[in-house]
Amino acid sequence: MSENKNAARFFENVAQIIENARSFVGRTANLTMCITYYEVGRMIVEEEQGGKTRAEYGKGLLAELSGYLKERVGKGFSVSTLRNARQFYRVYSNSIHQAKIGELKNIAENQNQQALLGEFESQTILAKLASGEIGRISKTALAESYPFTLSWSHYLILMRIKNDDERRFYEIEATRHQWDYRYLSRQYGSSLYERLALSREKDEIMNLAKHGQVIENPRDILKNPLALEFLDLDERSGYNESDLEAAIISKLQDFLLELGKGFLYEAKQKRFTFNEKHFWVDLVTYNRLLKCYVLIDLKTDLLEHKDLGQMQMYVHYFDRYVKLPDENPTVGILLCKEKDDAIVELTLPEGENIYASEYSLYLPDKSLLQSKLAEWIEEYEDEQEIRKLTEGESME
Repeated sequence: MSENKNAARFFENVAQIIENARSFVGRTANLTMCITYYEVGRMIVEEEQGGKTRAEYGKGLLAELSGYLKERVGKGFSVSTLRNARQFYRVYSNSIHQAKIGELKNIAENQNQQALLGEFESQTILAKLASGEIGRISKTALAESYPFTLSWSHYLILMRIKNDDERRFYEIEATRHQWDYRYLSRQYGSSLYERLALSREKDEIMNLAKHGQVIENPRDILKNPLALEFLDLDERSGYNESDLEAAIISKLQDFLLELGKGFLYEAKQKRFTFNEKHFWVDLVTYNRLLKCYVLIDLKTDLLEHKDLGQMQMYVHYFDRYVKLPDENPTVGILLCKEKDDAIVELTLPEGENIYASEYSLYLPDKSLLQSKLAEWIEEYEDEQEIRKLTEGESME
């Protein structure tokens, strides 16, 4: 009998928080939905942890709770939705807890608001605020204390990313650039995080998780490889550089987005004449963040040293005869099917603003990139440990 009373009380509490959230004035729909699912997930986790046989209890609990909510609050809380809410809480509970505590400490100005911190500690603040029991802090201020910046559809993607750094990177980028959930799904599927990380120095990788993609120098715009699956070119059939260029122009917006931040298109097959000879640059773009021209040459096979020399000449011409005095030096990118890093390094002088990046006509193998990135990070950590030991010995 007591178990039935406990179950009824639990069902009532969950329904109450959903009803309170629906009447929560002054909140955006997306934020309200995320907070609701987070709190529902928390209650489910805590209830399951109190069960004697957790697995079987949890399975039956979600089915019974879903049935109860359908009668009480209507559709929208199926077993799969409740399972997602539980996963949402498990993934975000630590980071949400710390972020909310920090925000509330910033706005706590008297004893009543300090007491509010204690209410949050007990995880009952949403229901109490929605019911009007707590009134000494604005609902807008509380909304700012929840670091949910995206829609529930976004978080359905994010909470399935196991790597915390990778998840944080996508959350920052999706928020900063207002990605819709379809674009977030594409960027995650194309392994944007791994491609950017593997294009950087090892000691810069961690900054992606802290700050997202920050463009401060030409190398920051690079991804390796570029994923051009949207061009719909079949690798098995023969295609030449003209075919590749035509496909890029037909999907120009997608290409510029994949290329990186701040790119503007100027021309294809841009002709310039020097010493009575004509030359053509495949694609001329401008990056408004770097404030410079970015020239792109397309290669459908292995990059050779003569290709690098040709790009050097293009870049030097633009620097001397095209760019304005207040613009930064021109950047050259050779977009190739395959490259030899040793040849690139040997051919180009140090400090040259010319880079080679491979492209792929299909989405890269995510598990392979993740494995390679993990190796890089492990190597970097080993190098750092050796450096510390060496420095310690030299001090002695």
